[in-house]
Amino acid sequence: MIKHHAWTTRAAALFLTVALFPLDAYADAGFQKWIRGFYATAAKSGITEQTYNAAFKGVTTPDAEVLRKANYQPEFKSQVWDYLDSRVNPYTVKIGREMLARHGRTLAAIERHFGVDKHILLAIWSMESNYGAVLEKDDRLHHVPTALATLAYGDPKRAKYARTQLIAALKILQNGDVSAKGLTGSWAGAMGHTQFIPSSYLLYAFDADGNGHKDIWSSIPDALATSANLLAKNGWQTGKTWGFEAVVPAGGSKYAGKTMTLAEWQKLGFKRPNGKGFQRPNERAELKMMGGPNGPGFLMTKNFFVVKRYNAADTYALGVGLLADEIAGYGGMMQSWPRPNGTLDIKQKFELQQRMSALGYYKGEIDGNFGSGSKSAIQAIQQRLGMPVDGNPSVDLLNALRN
Repeated sequence: MIKHHAWTTRAAALFLTVALFPLDAYADAGFQKWIRGFYATAAKSGITEQTYNAAFKGVTTPDAEVLRKANYQPEFKSQVWDYLDSRVNPYTVKIGREMLARHGRTLAAIERHFGVDKHILLAIWSMESNYGAVLEKDDRLHHVPTALATLAYGDPKRAKYARTQLIAALKILQNGDVSAKGLTGSWAGAMGHTQFIPSSYLLYAFDADGNGHKDIWSSIPDALATSANLLAKNGWQTGKTWGFEAVVPAGGSKYAGKTMTLAEWQKLGFKRPNGKGFQRPNERAELKMMGGPNGPGFLMTKNFFVVKRYNAADTYALGVGLLADEIAGYGGMMQSWPRPNGTLDIKQKFELQQRMSALGYYKGEIDGNFGSGSKSAIQAIQQRLGMPVDGNPSVDLLNALRN
């Protein structure tokens, strides 16, 4: 009798899911089977049939672009200077200061409430969505339930993560915070202006504009306050910096990864490039050498590691800190990265684009990023000057234009 009851329960559940999700003749049968089968797991977490149907209405195939993007993460694959050039530059600083002026009252209120530096929040907003510009580009957005189902179905490395996040995304939908159509995000399910994964959204989402809804997709106050809430609850230390750029003494790179007080680092010969002493000499800091033994050093304090709760990459957290400092007017890095000979630093990249624009070869944004438009302009100039036509920005090309 018990066995019969278990069989009939499973059969009824199977009949229900088949009825809910009839196979489309053009659908990916394996993917559709996965979606039908996952409903039982979702139901155990309180997800209703109505919510599940709304989430997957019209979804018949995996999102192939999600799997392609999953295999490329620039934080971990780019050289640190290339990664930072595209994120910490005159363009992102300029827009950050414009956003500071435009949303100053909101940022000040959030800073008072959570104790988190408003410049850090602006830098995170920039790093995550280019101050919201990414949300206006349909080709950069994915339907979150489809994206997460795709990862759960087609990416064994991320399957467990994707299943967990999919349940969280369905809870967000069921809570009424966003419509099924509006539940958009990155290939990994990161959502809104400040790119929260669903489980983090459930933990930290904050209604800052007071309209009774938590909305990181269209409410800038909610998005920035949600970021501040995450940092505050993970131990952000109010009034303290994220770390210090440091001049590394001869042989000092052997201490990379070690943690000491700032006073102890100073005794070993580490110093700030501007000649100033370290604030709070008893504060502990870890030495990071992201550019290798010949690059600049960074003595990272607690807040650096709090930012890493947002994104685990050291380069990401460094980018947030450097951009925040520049937006605030503290200045940027004073030392140079050990770039290959002949390559351009970020200021030179901007200058090259400006010179190509003045000559009529380049009509795109002056942003330091060398996409197809910049490469085409470079190739045209190289051909005219009798240089090797490779489309790559270089010191030789910049000097040729200067002359």
